[in-house]
Amino acid sequence: MSLLLSLVASAALTPSAPLPAQDESESTSWTVFAEKVYDPEDGLIENGLIKVQDGRIVSITPGARPPGDALRAFAITPGLIDASVRVTRGGSAVEQSSEVTPSVRVADALDTFSTSWERQVKSGVTTALVSPPDQNVIGGLGIVVKTGGPDSVAERTVKADAVMRGSMGTQPSQRNRPASGAPSSFYNRRPTTRMGVEWEWRKAMYDAAADPSASAPELTAVLGGDLPLMVQAWATQDIRTAVFLKEECEREGLGSPRLIIDAAAEAWREPELLVRTGTAVVLPPFDADGRTGDNAFMAWNTARLLHDAGITFALSAHGGSHERQLGLQAGYAMRGGLSFEASLQAVTLNPARMLGIDDRVGSLDVGKDADIVLWSGEPFQPTSRVVGVLLSGALAVDPRPSNN
Repeated sequence: MSLLLSLVASAALTPSAPLPAQDESESTSWTVFAEKVYDPEDGLIENGLIKVQDGRIVSITPGARPPGDALRAFAITPGLIDASVRVTRGGSAVEQSSEVTPSVRVADALDTFSTSWERQVKSGVTTALVSPPDQNVIGGLGIVVKTGGPDSVAERTVKADAVMRGSMGTQPSQRNRPASGAPSSFYNRRPTTRMGVEWEWRKAMYDAAADPSASAPELTAVLGGDLPLMVQAWATQDIRTAVFLKEECEREGLGSPRLIIDAAAEAWREPELLVRTGTAVVLPPFDADGRTGDNAFMAWNTARLLHDAGITFALSAHGGSHERQLGLQAGYAMRGGLSFEASLQAVTLNPARMLGIDDRVGSLDVGKDADIVLWSGEPFQPTSRVVGVLLSGALAVDPRPSNN
């Protein structure tokens, strides 16, 4: 019996495919080669050789010949950045006793063990902004993290307290009930309408401006423009409300928030509002019938229209299923008329600049984090797939045939 158990244990420990040696699997120094290296700043580099040392890019050589030990692929791009990944512990990330909770940190409810992270890495997403769920009017502080690596949130953090997150529209008021009669729970409260949601926003901003010492310091930072304000607003009326709130703050001397509108499906309807206020946009995933949250409509050419209007925007996948991978969103934007170059920027450099992390990620520059995606063909095409990923120099997805 002991011999049988020994044989079973031995079989269980035998891998189905060869694995890298221990020191190799932990290495953060590599040489990577591709026929085409696409950088959102420098454009196309033919036969590019990238050297990575201790998790950083140390050189990029065009017109090179690959050494025998190089990781190889047809094409290379920087690691993709999703500015609207929705991976949290659900209700644990929401302070449900109040509608305005600017001091709540989603980092305290971040689940680094979720299988969603593995899906992100395999699709080429190496950096993500995670924000509190949009159940409150002002939900709290978002965090930028690497999608893989150590289990510790602190070790994966790229930027803590990256944005103040809130929501316009119907979502913050959905669970609330009219505050009349004998209350049965703390959901017997306002707001219960879009108008009520707007009132909560205005009251929070005016209170913060009137007495900063009595308000959350995070709201004071928003009014001072030091902390970006990211507001979910799907439909035109909610996008207008967010923009008008920013303009009212400036007009009344409350401050000048740096506004980013997330899930802005109908931003294409009145782009002049966004241009006038310098508001940036994160588009939600494309849907086959064009309908998104709050019954908003987003056409296939939305990204191109925003690009043509000069609006800074990023694409997102919301950390969704295979059909909503971020690379596919870039492909859908190209189908709607957006150029490859602009699509690449919308999933790399644009979100990096929005979030103030472009000194580390978003492009293939010497000194930056070695977040590198290797593609089997032209990036964002339906016939291409991600075959390799370096995340901070670590080999998260091995492109070598023996390890696939």
